[in-house]
Amino acid sequence: MIECLEEKDAVTFKVRVVPRASRSGFAGEQDGALRVRIAAAPVEGAANEELVSVVARALRVPRSAVEITGGHHGRTKRIRVTGMTCQAIMALAGQS
Repeated sequence: MIECLEEKDAVTFKVRVVPRASRSGFAGEQDGALRVRIAAAPVEGAANEELVSVVARALRVPRSAVEITGGHHGRTKRIRVTGMTCQAIMALAGQS
């Protein structure tokens, strides 16, 4: 199950990024984190930018509502999304 924390106006959760995938998308859960495949390579922040875009598009929120709060240089990252619930995050992983 994805570790998700609901705050007053946002939700925080972990993601496990798989860079250089054939296409970007969600791939379930891994070790308490939402597993996300990213087509971009982890060069000069391209994978992080793609991650923000993929999450924002899937949750139908503006890119400015999605923020990487930890793990900028690693595969496991912490994401904060304003105006969202944990239930929506679980639905991305197919756990709803």
